[in-house]
Amino acid sequence: MICPCQQQQPNPKAYAQCCEEIHLGKVPKSPEQLMRSRFSGFVLGLGDYIARTWHASTRPSELVLTADDQWLKLDIIKAQGTQVHFRAYFKDSDGFAVLDEISNFVFEDEHWFYVDGKTDTHSVMLGRNDVCLCGSDKKFKKCCA
Repeated sequence: MICPCQQQQPNPKAYAQCCEEIHLGKVPKSPEQLMRSRFSGFVLGLGDYIARTWHASTRPSELVLTADDQWLKLDIIKAQGTQVHFRAYFKDSDGFAVLDEISNFVFEDEHWFYVDGKTDTHSVMLGRNDVCLCGSDKKFKKCCA
């Protein structure tokens, strides 16, 4: 199985060689690696993992997740210091959309934790000749248009 954080990426890694070992207890080496594993955790419905990697100062008191196949693609725009700028593409009732976030992380007790982020969500307008975000590898006009 391709790792959820690697979907629609060139030369994608398998889940077993990417986020699975982090989900099973390996400590992420960087905020970017934690961000990728959290995206995969959301896709796979790993609520306990998401809660464990969320800083106690901002973690919701209740977090219930189920596996969610609406998340289609993760692009890391920039990872620098304690911030990761990413775009997570998903499909909703109106079509394709993107969550654009600059996430903040903190390193405590030998672990990285997600703290918070500045987010913007908006629709994605694909051109007829763009590759469709559904993962088919077809042009948008011959797929979901």
